[in-house]
Amino acid sequence: MSVLIRIFFIGLFAVLFTMQSSDVWAKKGKDRVKRDFRHADQNGDGRLSHEEWMRRGNFELLDQNGDGYLTLKEVKKMYEGHTDTNYVWPPVGFDPVIEDIDPSITQDKVSISELSDEMICGLARLKRCKNVAPQKIRGLLETGTGPVFSDTVICPAVDDYWAMDYASKRNRASFHGGVDIPVAWGTPMRVVAAGSVVAIYEAHMSKRGNEVVVRHSPEQTGLPMWTYTAYGHLDKLPDFKIGQRLKMGDVVGPTGNSGISARGGKQSTSRRPAIHLAMFQSKSPKYAEVNNTIVPVDGYWLDPLAFYRQKPPFKSEDVKALPDEDKGVYIPLMTSNGQTIPTKTKLIWPYSCEIK
Repeated sequence: MSVLIRIFFIGLFAVLFTMQSSDVWAKKGKDRVKRDFRHADQNGDGRLSHEEWMRRGNFELLDQNGDGYLTLKEVKKMYEGHTDTNYVWPPVGFDPVIEDIDPSITQDKVSISELSDEMICGLARLKRCKNVAPQKIRGLLETGTGPVFSDTVICPAVDDYWAMDYASKRNRASFHGGVDIPVAWGTPMRVVAAGSVVAIYEAHMSKRGNEVVVRHSPEQTGLPMWTYTAYGHLDKLPDFKIGQRLKMGDVVGPTGNSGISARGGKQSTSRRPAIHLAMFQSKSPKYAEVNNTIVPVDGYWLDPLAFYRQKPPFKSEDVKALPDEDKGVYIPLMTSNGQTIPTKTKLIWPYSCEIK
């Protein structure tokens, strides 16, 4: 078989597989929302209170009748139009990233021998790690934070929140290492702060699917530590190189549902299109790579909403101890016309927001 014929069949298989995966999501999507709704409905009364919604964001926007509760029908509004896999790429007005390589990315990479077992089990979560204790020690614990958006815009909100208990989805002790923000297929993911690409992973490598990881210096974020942001479930990978410098708001790629299923070991067919946004923090710029995961030296998980608070505390146990009035986090953002709110922000939400 010639090389050209092989390439044709590989491409055809990829298209057919994507069509099959999206078609199954179109059929299973409503069931998934219903299942997640039942799980959130702790008292079983068929509606979600503010407390049960767990500060996922946009409660008032979804509460169409203004009764202070969300019904399943109202929650499903969050996913309207998300089954259509037809989108134009690159998007209108797309500015390709100019190649500019940051040499410190390769210089700061170290051997895994510089990582403790606690760091490896806590952040890379290898199968040999027998329990979730190192994950909690390294900051993977629920904090109760949630996004609050300006009343002048409409932004995509969270469904699977930070450190959510995933035991019901994994049949074992497991916590969600990030936030998921569901959007329509092909919605551009944007870099949340200036930084440099530190890793690129293909869809078959993990549950996070096609993923780009970016490192940010304290000067780039205005925060007192190095941070790492990971953009998972991309439908396509960008043409980036390791070390590629990015500006805040640069497009990483289109949103999809790529990534293997935690239970089946193959591409998930029931995952809705969404970003899985994960973050780590460290005082050191050095990092290693373990289990297709970037592990900073002496690194900790970072609640993405703690990142957006832009002030201490940043460690999860300290964020969890904050009073409730400090856990609703006002989100800096970029609008679809490129404006930022506030004007001089160094951080933005990973999706553009629409002006009302």
